[in-house]
Amino acid sequence: MNYDLLLAVIFYGLILIFFFMYKKRFVIQDKIFILYKTQLGIKLMDRLAKKFPRFLNYLSYLSIFIGFFGMAFMFYFLLKGTYSLLVIPNAKPLLAPVLPGVKIAGLPVLSFWHWILSILFVAAIHEFCHGVYARLCNTKIKSSGFAFLGPILAAFVEPDEKQIAKKTKREQLAVFSAGPFSNIVSSGVVLLISLFVINPLVSSLISLNGVQVAGLDKDFPAELSGIKVGEQILSINDIELQNINNFSDVLSDLKPGDKIKLRTNVSLYEITAAKRPENPKSGYLGITVAALETNIKSERFGNFIPMAFFWLSRLFFWLYVISLGVGLFNLLPLGPVDGGRMFSVGVSYFIKNKKVASKLFTFISLFCLLLILINLLPYIIKLFQFVINSFLVFII
Repeated sequence: MNYDLLLAVIFYGLILIFFFMYKKRFVIQDKIFILYKTQLGIKLMDRLAKKFPRFLNYLSYLSIFIGFFGMAFMFYFLLKGTYSLLVIPNAKPLLAPVLPGVKIAGLPVLSFWHWILSILFVAAIHEFCHGVYARLCNTKIKSSGFAFLGPILAAFVEPDEKQIAKKTKREQLAVFSAGPFSNIVSSGVVLLISLFVINPLVSSLISLNGVQVAGLDKDFPAELSGIKVGEQILSINDIELQNINNFSDVLSDLKPGDKIKLRTNVSLYEITAAKRPENPKSGYLGITVAALETNIKSERFGNFIPMAFFWLSRLFFWLYVISLGVGLFNLLPLGPVDGGRMFSVGVSYFIKNKKVASKLFTFISLFCLLLILINLLPYIIKLFQFVINSFLVFII
């Protein structure tokens, strides 16, 4: 049974019932946005803005700086990634739709509830911080609540846009940058909690035995030696390996040019270390390893406690990934997102001619959108193929 699909049906079924029960409270905008307007959190936004005005003002300078720095970084990152995708064979796209069931190289499959909880966490923090900075510059908050863009659940805060337009450029930038900045900061907090609290707890509940080849970097010594993914590594230079920690310890002092004998359950390989790309003084084989077996210490903890912590660990992983991803993506100089609004304000500061500034903003925004579509094209093609194949199966 596909529990993710079942949970999704139950969740959206309950949302649909709630929609019909309180239909008058919902507002439909542009025929695709469904908003449920409340006053939730507005008093707390106002209270924080009044209690910590000096701290929040100082923090806004950092927020604005990180916003523009992140914008430049993401735009360069997107340009470079698009160039690689178009020119380099077998290059992987830098962007991917973070949706339940979508397989992204190097990441575990995202479950439905991890997705829903992560999106709510990210959206709530993002919009709440927009609201705090709107109140800091005495902008009225009309409403707050949750929204739907198709099946995607989100939160929103609705400040008075006419009032924001009359604020100084620094105040506008503070409001616009607050959301992405809060996501980036929260991703750091989540990462620290994962590294120093969640992961050590999970590690204490399991035992990792054996070492196997999990991945190989193309054209690096390990791959060129003929070793294959899935082989069990038994020893390195006649030193037996019990787990992945042994593997790391044995290779900790590896230098470029060092020759090692790596024995697996298939064969013996002689490999000469290359230079590590990010540190030429360090040796590199181009091999990624993983535990051969992961055993739960059920005799001590049972099964429920470890499984609950595994689920929590995966949730924190996705909270980190989605918080950082949403924060950085929102800094792109793209029309409707925060980065686009920041870019528009920044351009108007240097270019006083409104028509020229508007044309530049439109060009950059459309160019950015084109780069995004190119990176998402492999996933769009896969989706199209899936729909066509499903239709053909149904017809046959």
